[in-house]
Amino acid sequence: MTKATGERKMRIIVQKFGGTSVATSKARARVTEWVVKAKREGYSPVVVVSAMGRSGDPYATDTLINLAKEAYHDTRPRELDLLASCGEIISSVVVTNTLRAAGLDAIVMTGGQAGIITNSNFGNAEIIRVDPSPVLRHLNEGKVVVVAGFQGVTEDGDVTTLGRGGSDTTAAALGVALNADVIEIYTDVDGIKTADPRLVPDARTINTITYEEILQMANEGAKVIHPKAVEIAMMRNIPLRIKCTFSEAPGTLITYTFEGPPKWPAVPGNRTVTGITHMPNVAQIKVYTPLKAHGADRNQEEETQKSLRKRGETDLLMFKKLAEAGISLDMISFTPEVKMFIIQESLVDGALAIISEFGLEARVTKGCSKVSVVGSGMRGVPGVMANVVEALERAGVPIIQTSDSHLTISCLVSKEHTEKAVRALHDQFGLAHV
Repeated sequence: MTKATGERKMRIIVQKFGGTSVATSKARARVTEWVVKAKREGYSPVVVVSAMGRSGDPYATDTLINLAKEAYHDTRPRELDLLASCGEIISSVVVTNTLRAAGLDAIVMTGGQAGIITNSNFGNAEIIRVDPSPVLRHLNEGKVVVVAGFQGVTEDGDVTTLGRGGSDTTAAALGVALNADVIEIYTDVDGIKTADPRLVPDARTINTITYEEILQMANEGAKVIHPKAVEIAMMRNIPLRIKCTFSEAPGTLITYTFEGPPKWPAVPGNRTVTGITHMPNVAQIKVYTPLKAHGADRNQEEETQKSLRKRGETDLLMFKKLAEAGISLDMISFTPEVKMFIIQESLVDGALAIISEFGLEARVTKGCSKVSVVGSGMRGVPGVMANVVEALERAGVPIIQTSDSHLTISCLVSKEHTEKAVRALHDQFGLAHV
């Protein structure tokens, strides 16, 4: 990302508003209030917007794509991206007019006009660089810049889209390129919760969380912000704040994880666990390896080692083929006799077909959920796993498999035990009262 240099010192804020925040005139009035508030506080706002509403609404991205498929089912990716980008363009023009009606000098820009250059991977393009000068020029003139999210252009000028969570990515990329003071992500919830409130009614909003923790929570099932946006903001230590468009609640601040002068207060260092996440609809697969019994003499031992090397080569080919098929493996555990991992349930048939090509036996346990305890404070702290096991045993939740890292402990449980497991762990670590 290119660090911006302006003609004068500005305090820049990037404010991203999701589909529900721009879907109605009432919602857009709230957007205007947040932009006006930022201006009063001395910020120069850059506003990033998503398409209006959700699938079925007139200008939502899925609605536009379905319109093209009604004419012909096989729309080429290049044309599909051009169409998909229209939802955000419509939204940005309407939001710009709303801001102008409130007396603000606002101007609209597409992703390409805002300097977002991508590769040509249509549908899931990667940002190559951001040229901040077009946006800075308008900010220096005192304008509010409204940018259509989710999109960019290639070097050749083809319109591209940035994939799932693309408007979050747009906001983060612009925030880094403009060296913004803060990036605010407005949504229909008031921040990151300690657990899914649909499962845990007393789940509370986390005031402050590290980049690392939110990345882990997003990867383990939390869906408030896209991990790519967090990774981009983390590059330049630009704070992110998750807020509700329709509430005055302060939301969740995502801030630094390394030493150095912070722009915002540091994350409290006295908590062990930050939140509980869950990922439903996964299946465990066990792939069994037939091994000969170890022999007593040298020749038999050499044969065993040769068999293990051959088995390793076969495993490598199998895992490469699973990857080529787009099947992502998680909670991976290897022994000489069995390879265990979990995948999305919808991918089981494809995975079994590949495994059978190598003449291996596989057993599947469907109807599972991955429940994870997440917290940077767990690093080096003894007894966290004991607390996890104690909580689940007390709740009557059998553990099928576990995995862990410095920031997480994950347990595979039966789907019917998901809610019970999440609540038990949330209670065990006192997350409703931290």
